[in-house]
Amino acid sequence: MSESEAHESRALRARRRKKEEIDRLGLEPYVLELELNGYTVVPPEVTGVTEVEVDELTDLLLKKSEALVGCEFTIEDGAAAELDFGNYPGTLELISGAKPSQFQLMQLCTFDRAFRNLAVNPVSNVLMRHLIGWNEARFSSHNCFIKWQGDGYGELLGLHCDQGGVPMPWGRHSLTANCNWCLTEYTLDNGAFACVPGSHLRHSHPVLPAAVSEAIPVECPKGSLIAFHGQLWHGAYPRKSPGLRVTIANYYRHMSIAPQDDIPNHFPRELAEDCIDPKLFKRMAGFGNPYQSQVLPVPRVVR
Repeated sequence: MSESEAHESRALRARRRKKEEIDRLGLEPYVLELELNGYTVVPPEVTGVTEVEVDELTDLLLKKSEALVGCEFTIEDGAAAELDFGNYPGTLELISGAKPSQFQLMQLCTFDRAFRNLAVNPVSNVLMRHLIGWNEARFSSHNCFIKWQGDGYGELLGLHCDQGGVPMPWGRHSLTANCNWCLTEYTLDNGAFACVPGSHLRHSHPVLPAAVSEAIPVECPKGSLIAFHGQLWHGAYPRKSPGLRVTIANYYRHMSIAPQDDIPNHFPRELAEDCIDPKLFKRMAGFGNPYQSQVLPVPRVVR
């Protein structure tokens, strides 16, 4: 078999496996929405993530927030003390001039097994591998957003596309893609995800401020998954109601794109074994890349 034939054979096997997984998990409607709209909302009864698991993840994040910030956090009331970033401007807040009303927690998969289990959720991984490439998709980072009442990203809603760091022109392929796990209910007043449906097909950065008039809020129940293409124009509406919006953002990349978090080199290997699917976690983490060490065979001298 020639090299080209072997490559074609691998590609055919990948396409067949992808179709099998999409069919097995009942994801065809969500795949279609990804193709047409650039995003899809998957309910918890499809992802298999239970309310008990959502509450466990939320509780872990609130406790971590308390440890880092120094005050208690509750979903209903938010922070128990006034919070101040000092002179720090968030990246998107810097553009808008709005006062920051959220913070991020990084490297969630080092916190607890529950986050590693979420990272290898079969539904989210099939959707991400569909967008990026069945064999090419990898983890980029695992983060959390804790958001409270405030101006959010300002009038421009922080509209951007996650693939924005990739040089243009862009093709139809998604080189990055995102999974937002909504640990609290998403409504407009609660600071819902904002996006311009179909904008991933324009292969460009958002045209501002015009894009704001095209944006819509994505409202969904607690526990939902919002999966979206790396070229989708998206941001968020400001939270107008008291309390917190808590989101886990599991971000994926094509293997040719550098990760936000250098997981292949710095994530503790023993933690990868402590999850519901260690084989998938290690694959998506990018462990075993032959260019990281001399793992490919070398010839021997014939004696």
